[in-house]
Amino acid sequence: MRLSRFAVLFAILASSLAALAPMTGAQGTTLTIYSGRNEELVGPIIDQFEKDTGINVEVRYDNTTTLALALVEEGKNTPADIFFAQDAGALGLLEKNNLLLELPSYILESVEPRFHSQDGFWVGITGRARVVTYNTDNVSPEALPESLLGFADPTWKGRIGFAPTNASFHAHLTALRVELGDEAMQAFVQALVDNEAVPYEGNSAAVAAVAAGEVDVALVNHYYMFGLLKENPDAPLANYYFPGDDVGNLINIAGAAILNSSDNVPLAQQFIAYMLSRTAQQYFSDSTFEYPLLIGFEADPRLVPLAEIQTPEVDLTDLDDLETTLALLDEVINQ
Repeated sequence: MRLSRFAVLFAILASSLAALAPMTGAQGTTLTIYSGRNEELVGPIIDQFEKDTGINVEVRYDNTTTLALALVEEGKNTPADIFFAQDAGALGLLEKNNLLLELPSYILESVEPRFHSQDGFWVGITGRARVVTYNTDNVSPEALPESLLGFADPTWKGRIGFAPTNASFHAHLTALRVELGDEAMQAFVQALVDNEAVPYEGNSAAVAAVAAGEVDVALVNHYYMFGLLKENPDAPLANYYFPGDDVGNLINIAGAAILNSSDNVPLAQQFIAYMLSRTAQQYFSDSTFEYPLLIGFEADPRLVPLAEIQTPEVDLTDLDDLETTLALLDEVINQ
């Protein structure tokens, strides 16, 4: 969708003003966030939010999937005001369970419609592309498969790294289910098992293993490679995107939502607006190498522009059935 220059400027201005506007009674009030985003990634910008607004924040960090299931279990009794999730599927799960509060239009209109809930219950903060990070000393891009499902080929035995407990991996499997069906998803996981894919605790560890030559490729999000290259510019790494609109090219979001049981709705709205302000979007671009989603805000020039990535026709709101994905995954992994 093409946006007018006025719409772009309005979105930026509205987001910035809402994020920094003083809030009556904010001092001494505590905002509780359940964050599936890693503390190392988002801790600094949350600290900056506290300094800029005077709002106290308490954060519970854990795996996004774990927190989403905990919020479903806690229901109206949760102490959380905000869920800061690693992917849209977890946010969709809470929306499906009627646990979220509709966000105001000035927040939703800060991003393109494809990056927020169709019914307005969550919004993307940053974008993340699923990629294959590969070791350039061991693999040429021509040798990589033309589809994610190509890694089922026995030639990849012992050469693949992945993070089976990571929420982004779970969301990607859910997208595979939406696109190709449950059996195809289980067959892909079974192929990873048969090919002795190496499990890692997280995406960072998987990418480090690729750089060290332990495995040749890792199924991860795009920005982990850039984080490692920041520390080790000579690491033999590159990101690979599949040709065409393969399911391997999923673009997901890290996003936020407000629990409808929250007693701190104005503060929660201010937090989300702040995460979509130029200050926070610049932080994410510079520090985490994610795609900023604020309309009109340019991504790091080293990233492949989102508009140039051919993606599968998967609506992010359809990634909410995490529980079935986890059950199907467990059937294969623990059979």
